[in-house]
Amino acid sequence: MNRTRVATAAAAAVTTLALVAAGPASAAAGRAARPDQATAHPHHTRPTIVLVHGAWADGSSWDAVTRRLRHEGYDVRIAPDPLRGVATDTAALKAYLSTVKGPVVLVGHSYGGIVISNAATGNKNVKSLVYVDAYIPDTGETLTELTGAEDGSALNVPDPGTVFDFVPIPDSGGDVDLYVKPELFPKIFAGGVDAHEAAALAAAQRPLAASALEEPSGAPAWKSIPSWALIGTADRVLPPAEQSKLAERAHARTVKIDAPHLSMVAEPDAVTEVITDAARH
Repeated sequence: MNRTRVATAAAAAVTTLALVAAGPASAAAGRAARPDQATAHPHHTRPTIVLVHGAWADGSSWDAVTRRLRHEGYDVRIAPDPLRGVATDTAALKAYLSTVKGPVVLVGHSYGGIVISNAATGNKNVKSLVYVDAYIPDTGETLTELTGAEDGSALNVPDPGTVFDFVPIPDSGGDVDLYVKPELFPKIFAGGVDAHEAAALAAAQRPLAASALEEPSGAPAWKSIPSWALIGTADRVLPPAEQSKLAERAHARTVKIDAPHLSMVAEPDAVTEVITDAARH
């Protein structure tokens, strides 16, 4: 063995002995210094994405977006929204969020925007709010007030019986569940979506308690948490003009797309992109 090879072997042996003598901490530091090791698990700090559906929908409305987010490596949760009223639904989401560890991106569609605005207040784990064709209320505002603030909502009619079917809620003191008439649902919520899929969405809709329409919102989280907003310019539930005003008031980063109220069904790629933008920030 020549002198060069002897010297190289000796140097390697000394380095190994030094790491062993210094213990596991120094060995770990040595591994972390290698670029391939330092970047081997880049997704550990990614936030959990919690999706909240709106009224007249359920968690399946997020299916296409969920698949895309999971494909990109995100942990995705779909929180149940009872649709019983602002206070009840807020309490339910707060309880759910208390079980999610680490940073969270909280996403609400439609009425779900009211729920996330209330439930995220004071929750330090929620790093971003994303509003998808959603209500972004301030303290004291109601669904009815915001829906009718601008012209264009197919739900803002003189006679609610022309749009909704009413089902009594037992032991509620006279409250009723509101169902959008199945024959109107595709046109109002899902314009441009395949007719068979739109009909299936109408059949699977979950009702909103009528009392929720007049229940005031509480202190909103968007005043302290960065927000994003996606606005479907073909929305016939919450007029795009009103969505734009609400998003501007919340200083939300805003994206507009040609989509109906159920934009996550009609344009899941665009919705996913907005959510991942919020997650990266």
